[in-house]
Amino acid sequence: MMRVFVTGHLGYIGVHLVDLLLEAGHDVTGCDLGLFDGCEWEPFARPQRELRKDVRDLTEADLDGHDCVMHLAAISNDPMGELNPGLTEAVNLEGSVELARTAKAAGVGRYLFSGSCSVYGKGEKLDLEEGDPLNPLTAYAKSKIETERLVSEMADDGFTPAYLRNATAFGHSPMLRIDLVVNNLLGSALAYNQIRIMSDGTPWRPLVHCRDIARAFVAFMNAPREVIHNKAINVGDNAQNYQVKDVADQVARLIPSAKIVFTGEVGNDPRNYRVKFDMLNHLLPEFRPQYTLETGMEELHRHMVDHGFSAADFEGKQFVRLRTLQGRIDMLTAAGSA
Repeated sequence: MMRVFVTGHLGYIGVHLVDLLLEAGHDVTGCDLGLFDGCEWEPFARPQRELRKDVRDLTEADLDGHDCVMHLAAISNDPMGELNPGLTEAVNLEGSVELARTAKAAGVGRYLFSGSCSVYGKGEKLDLEEGDPLNPLTAYAKSKIETERLVSEMADDGFTPAYLRNATAFGHSPMLRIDLVVNNLLGSALAYNQIRIMSDGTPWRPLVHCRDIARAFVAFMNAPREVIHNKAINVGDNAQNYQVKDVADQVARLIPSAKIVFTGEVGNDPRNYRVKFDMLNHLLPEFRPQYTLETGMEELHRHMVDHGFSAADFEGKQFVRLRTLQGRIDMLTAAGSA
């Protein structure tokens, strides 16, 4: 049994992570500011202890006695990051680096950071690996890269950080989001009987189910120190790189009546990256994602149909983090100045 501190435990991935940790018998502390209170879709497991706190306000006393920090809390995608780049830097970069310092000072041995494959941005080539040049196009991606760089300087014999460069998340969660490419296309098909693609459909995206990201965090926690120490590792599956138009075709198989529509809002989306996961396979050979795009979409489709997912859901605030955050940005600003 380990004592685990999870930030962002009420988020899209966080609720899965808490469930897995409790299932395995671990002692869990969750920390979440509650920015997305009211966005719950289904019931979910709660940790033994919960702090309602901004990660920038955490102290050594809060972290004392924990074996591992799993840091998921962030302003969590590209459009949200662009809403307020300064706040994105304060939360995602400065907050993450300060949390690592605090964790190290408190004697926490392992710090797992939720990074992103979006750091590759406009890939110079396809099939990108961890050592390839990074080409971030957004404040969100830049904050992830800089956090990796600064936290890596803290690594030593007593403090092991590791950076999970997660592929683009998708799939069912009790804290559903539809502002992610797979979930969005499926949601638009159910809401309007149209699969609305905002780009030209050609950009590549590596995809991974949100519960598989949570499973990867558990695998990193359990891995021998020398296997993951101070490494940035892509998290996903080589077989799960797709062009956006391929995702649309999968949606059409589930909802044959839905028509694919190119809206032209984004045009030629410059974010284009196909990613390799050989390092993950080599270092953690026992870990493999359990979901494929097909099985993950089938599961999400069943849940959405059961819930009667509608145009009102697609257009509302509950499942789109940007819309909720726009009304609550003062909470973040106030927390950071506390």
